[in-house]
Amino acid sequence: MFRTTSDQRFTSITCALLCALLAAPSALKAEETDDVFDINNLAEPVVLPDNAPDVRQSWTLNLYFENDLFNDTDQQYTNGVRVSWISPDILSFVDDANLPIWIRRVNTYLTPFDPVPFDQQQAVSRRLIFSLGQKMFTPEDRLLTEVDPNDRPYAGWLYAGMGYHTRSQHKMNSFEVNLGVVGPAALAKEAQDIVHDLRGFDRFDGWDNQLKNELGIQLVYEHKNRIARASLFPGMEFDAIVHAGGSLGNVATYVNTGGQIRIGKNLPSDLGTSALRAGGDSSVPGFGDPRFDNQWSVHGFMSFDGRFVVRDIFLDGNTWRDSHSVDKRHAFAEASFGLAGTYERWKLSYARVYRTKQFRTQRNSHNFGSIALSYSL
Repeated sequence: MFRTTSDQRFTSITCALLCALLAAPSALKAEETDDVFDINNLAEPVVLPDNAPDVRQSWTLNLYFENDLFNDTDQQYTNGVRVSWISPDILSFVDDANLPIWIRRVNTYLTPFDPVPFDQQQAVSRRLIFSLGQKMFTPEDRLLTEVDPNDRPYAGWLYAGMGYHTRSQHKMNSFEVNLGVVGPAALAKEAQDIVHDLRGFDRFDGWDNQLKNELGIQLVYEHKNRIARASLFPGMEFDAIVHAGGSLGNVATYVNTGGQIRIGKNLPSDLGTSALRAGGDSSVPGFGDPRFDNQWSVHGFMSFDGRFVVRDIFLDGNTWRDSHSVDKRHAFAEASFGLAGTYERWKLSYARVYRTKQFRTQRNSHNFGSIALSYSL
């Protein structure tokens, strides 16, 4: 009998998910509901729902926490945290007097990122996003004090970001700029030591070999599109969301694409539930969201993201200085499976994320848990 490896099983799962995403629009087209609020179809005058003012004026706070201890491991991408604040609606990135003049001047170059023309202002939501985050990466052997040429470098990434969301009901474009530092100044060692000491875990002994200090910049763009939404039966809905984008900078340069399927009761009108991915903030409520209609909701979701990577500082090492590095794989993928729910203005989700090998000498694929908490004021 033939044996299947974990990577082969992972590939089968992700291929099946992609096929489902591609087949969903045609398979469910006949069942699409007529009462779904759709402002992508602008042939008729737009009539916004009653909760539109509340949605437009809300701040949204997103908290993300990811760790591989959910899988009883402590290696590779071992921890990530991020907090982001998403502003209320802005009339225009270019003309809104509430924005400083220098921001408005910069924003004149960003108008091509809007998903619909500016003459349809009523149907468009524009928001600013501010974020702060940290990621850490460690090799498999926590006791080794010397560099292991076959395993990834120790590395930390501490950053702050600012970005722009422009969306209609079923489409969203995100553009973000992340600025930060890689190396000891990212305080990854200190953060890990504090957590390990509090929980009684042994410390990692090889942090003296981490990447050197380097200023980092990351320019990120991502487009999301809800390509299908349908009522399966009373009280149960389905939607399918696809995304594509990329990153440019010395921290990470890549292109990515993927999608998500959600099935549940009273689906949120946001653009899906994302792991801690640059450009992935998508929990901003849209018109008709149950969080603003005094309804609760719950749904399951499956997501996929594939990347072609040109540069990854956490594998390639420092840009202008000699440092530990490994031979990365240019292509990798990840799939996630999880549950999410909303109650009043809150949204909580948990997902298990499975990621294929990222460098040639990596012994096993990797998986970790991802928790996201969102609150709209």
